[in-house]
Amino acid sequence: MTTTEVFEEHRSLLNGVAYRILGTAADAEDVVQEAWLRWDRVAGGEVDNPRAYLVTVVSRLAIDRLRKASSQRESYVGEWLPEPVSDLPDGAERAELADSVEFALMVVLETLSPLERAVFVLHEAFQLPYAQIAQVIGRSEQATRQLARRARDHVRERRPRFEADQAKRRRMTERFLQACLEGDLDGLKGLLADDATLVSDSGGRARSPLRVLRTSHKVGRFLASLSQERNITSFMESVGLEDASDLNTEVTEVNGGPAAVVSASGTPLILLALDVFEDRVQHVYLLVNPDKMSRLRVAGPS
Repeated sequence: MTTTEVFEEHRSLLNGVAYRILGTAADAEDVVQEAWLRWDRVAGGEVDNPRAYLVTVVSRLAIDRLRKASSQRESYVGEWLPEPVSDLPDGAERAELADSVEFALMVVLETLSPLERAVFVLHEAFQLPYAQIAQVIGRSEQATRQLARRARDHVRERRPRFEADQAKRRRMTERFLQACLEGDLDGLKGLLADDATLVSDSGGRARSPLRVLRTSHKVGRFLASLSQERNITSFMESVGLEDASDLNTEVTEVNGGPAAVVSASGTPLILLALDVFEDRVQHVYLLVNPDKMSRLRVAGPS
């Protein structure tokens, strides 16, 4: 195969690695493109194991970019959520790969250090052996195992529990969305766990809470208020849109799980992703930053 064909054979895998380490599809694509430029400069015959070489290059580039992004995010307005995607970056069909890109897990991965995140992704999602990961990150195998242990413990402690039945999660998302649209505070509180939280990411680009809301009352009250006409108008103005008459709502698949998306004229405006456990919504993730909406597919006005 030609150099280009070899790279294209691995592009899907590389996109998946980069997205899971970085949490943003745009940055992942930039990293993969830079990896291509480096690959193009080496003669294919000089690389004994193209897959290992390319995963190493992409992982190192992603770690470097994540380190820079982490410092930049310290000045980010409000909470930071990952960039959601409608199409899994590696076309993952295996359950373990799909689970590793679940929105709730991606949120937890944001709390790891760049090295911990890379080690967790490479071992837990892609089953790379520790010896190979050690070469990728430039650490001893023992140090790599320690990083992996810390990352696993951290994820296990913070990873939200969620309902595994996708059909049930979709039904809950539909009920939750309907209660939001109707401004039904009692209905929302009936669906929310008592200690439910809401994390919203606006990046300062739209009207949204800058801090985490806690308890079913506070979360429900805020979500119920979204349906009020004055709040819809205020939100539309904050994102530069004037007409709310063609708003469309749908429950669709995002990051391998159900999520509610509000759009206008085919442009996604709001993402609502839920963690559902034991028939209650434990966590609500509300994304309204227009800069993070480009990877969502919507059906458009009905």
